[in-house]
Amino acid sequence: MDLKQLSLSLQFGDIPHIQRHRQALARHVVARCIRHALQHDGEITVRIVGQTEGLALNQNFRGQSHATNVLTFGYAHQPVLADLVLCAPVVAQEARDQGKTLRQHYLHLLVHGTLHAQGWDHEASIQNAKAMEAQEVLILRGLGVPNPYA
Repeated sequence: MDLKQLSLSLQFGDIPHIQRHRQALARHVVARCIRHALQHDGEITVRIVGQTEGLALNQNFRGQSHATNVLTFGYAHQPVLADLVLCAPVVAQEARDQGKTLRQHYLHLLVHGTLHAQGWDHEASIQNAKAMEAQEVLILRGLGVPNPYA
């Protein structure tokens, strides 16, 4: 596999149990995950936020009145320029509900967000959703992460 070059900024906002999230998201783990999902070189900022910031961003940019697990702000596809915002409390709750480790769920969402940043869209059609899901599973398998949809 030809891994792409990545300039990564990893930021942690004001979140509860920050050490738990920092442990799950060591910089080298995040970089490896994103590089496996990149089709072109990229510059990506990953920001882990709390409930308040996640809610504000989702309201302002998507008109949704709840925090969501991952927001992708893609600015260019070649090279890939993007911001990925993950809401720590939402990710932690989903991981618990789905019986996954926090790291596994974060890695899935990083792959998901990175694919969105490159133009993948699961909301356009069922065919697109299946293609994106299959790509996520393939990338995650290469990272040693089980199929998140199984």
